Amino acid sequence: MGIKFLLLSLLLSCQIFGQSYKKIHRKAIVVDTHNDILMKAADKGIVFDQDLAGKTSSDLSRWKKGGLDVQVFSVYCDGDLKHPYAYANRQIDSLDAVVARNPDKIVKVAGYGELVKAVHHHKIAAMVGVEGGHMIEDDLGKLEALYNRGARYLTLTHNIPPSWATSAADETTHPGLPHKGLTDFGRQVVQRMNQLGMIIDVSHAGDQTFRDIMATTTKPIMASHSSVYALVPHRRNLKDEQIKAIAKNGGVIQVNFNPGFIDSSFGNKETAFIKHHAAENDSLLKSGMGDFYTLDYLYNKYAGEVNFMRPPLSMLIQHIEYIINLVGVDYVGLGSDFDGINLTPLQLGDVTTYPLITKALVEKGYSKKDITRILGGNFLRVLQANEAK
Repeated sequence: MGIKFLLLSLLLSCQIFGQSYKKIHRKAIVVDTHNDILMKAADKGIVFDQDLAGKTSSDLSRWKKGGLDVQVFSVYCDGDLKHPYAYANRQIDSLDAVVARNPDKIVKVAGYGELVKAVHHHKIAAMVGVEGGHMIEDDLGKLEALYNRGARYLTLTHNIPPSWATSAADETTHPGLPHKGLTDFGRQVVQRMNQLGMIIDVSHAGDQTFRDIMATTTKPIMASHSSVYALVPHRRNLKDEQIKAIAKNGGVIQVNFNPGFIDSSFGNKETAFIKHHAAENDSLLKSGMGDFYTLDYLYNKYAGEVNFMRPPLSMLIQHIEYIINLVGVDYVGLGSDFDGINLTPLQLGDVTTYPLITKALVEKGYSKKDITRILGGNFLRVLQANEAK
């Protein structure tokens, strides 16, 4: 009798726990501030209101299954591409076409009020984040034009920076740079973004660029897809003093799911994998496929071989908790980088798996209020603060 009662109690507690984290996830406004599906739409003709399971990490129906309420779509191109502004508009066209075809499922929103209204009507609220200041082509008019098309943040630099700001890649690999940080025009960009209500994104920014941004901005900033340097000393991750500065500024750090940013052992594993497939890798690169899509192809082809390389979900949670322990729960969120990374953590295979993050946070003992902040509330606060005149 005692064993039966114990088993029944255990079963009931498991059912209650399952209902608990699912309910929290369902009621929260879940925000992901960085997804690169528009890049694949432009480069490969992918139409993401179709079923893309097995081909991408994202599509419209799977966002709904994952309980996602707000997606900020990254607009990105390599810094060497000619006419990046035109390419940015082409990607936004792809988003607009999906929105036009699916008015009952997704809506493009201009700000907090429209976002909340879309979520209330059970639609995905879509925004745009432009990844790389080179895409405005040194023209404040083009910055404003992208804002008018729905861009609500600008990542000031990518790996290849614009002429007016230096990137983390630039500052760490070219120590003899004639100039580091923001130029006078770069400061004008920051000031104009503050005026527009467009969030300044410091992901990819070099240390000096970061310091110059903090000295210039009058609004809270964000890191749209960055993790913690103290846990994984990658140039793309944020150092403790940067995390503290963002918290003091009232900003938010949206943690990146990239295995290379959350697992310090991943880089050596990836190097070994590429070396093992060097001949095929070189052949694909020579064909013009490009670094990202070559690695994407190889990882998909040898999926069984690469599973051991993928870090567990617990490593992502460690980065979230590190930020919470350092500066508090009000300054962290989710910026997955889905479809802009070649591999994901083990349990986070695609966008249907967001609830597992909520489950892990419940297991860690975080309150419903704190989890709601992490899942999206902190970003919404920064969005509102940037809209304020």
